[in-house]
Amino acid sequence: MPAFIPDWPTLAAFAAAAIVLAITPGPDMTLFLSRTLSQGRAAGFACMFGAYAGVTVHTAMVALGLSALIVAAPAAFAALKIVGAGYLVWLAIDAIRNGSSLSMKAEKRQAPHIGASFLTGVGINLLNPKIILFFMTFLPQFVVTGDPHATGKFFFLGAMFVVIAVPITSAMVLAAGWMAETLRTRPFVTRVLDWLMAGVFGAFAVKILTTQAR
Repeated sequence: MPAFIPDWPTLAAFAAAAIVLAITPGPDMTLFLSRTLSQGRAAGFACMFGAYAGVTVHTAMVALGLSALIVAAPAAFAALKIVGAGYLVWLAIDAIRNGSSLSMKAEKRQAPHIGASFLTGVGINLLNPKIILFFMTFLPQFVVTGDPHATGKFFFLGAMFVVIAVPITSAMVLAAGWMAETLRTRPFVTRVLDWLMAGVFGAFAVKILTTQAR
């Protein structure tokens, strides 16, 4: 296996987390579904691919920055992993207390604006500091402090996230009407997703904290 690819347990854990993140309602899903319902599937897909273009940019920035941190200050990177674990705990608690955000307003049917939809998807990611913070605290959980192949692994995991998430969110765009109605009228579905996300984040946080404490 190439050095830039993490081991199988790490890949399995990351894949599980990526799936949970992809299916959990949030600003991105709200945008994809609402744009699909108001302008059609082409506009919904344009928003989706724009959002993942933004994710790719964030991943590259975080990968390069964290890789430099590993080389320059391994202790600081280890500290970032601990801080990141605390942030994941906060996200888990917030998911249970406040729930996922899916706030779609009824919109009249409009003509599709593919280019504008793509740029909207890019903007919702690039202009959201929470996404930068999330990737800075999430990706390090899957790379060992001092790993000489960290840069390649960060890029690989970022690409893997997109590869896993695109089919899932594509299915949501194709079934936008059903998805929107289900999430809007069946609150227990979103609560199950909230608890699932909280469980995954909490497990990662416990794992990294116990590992660092050894």
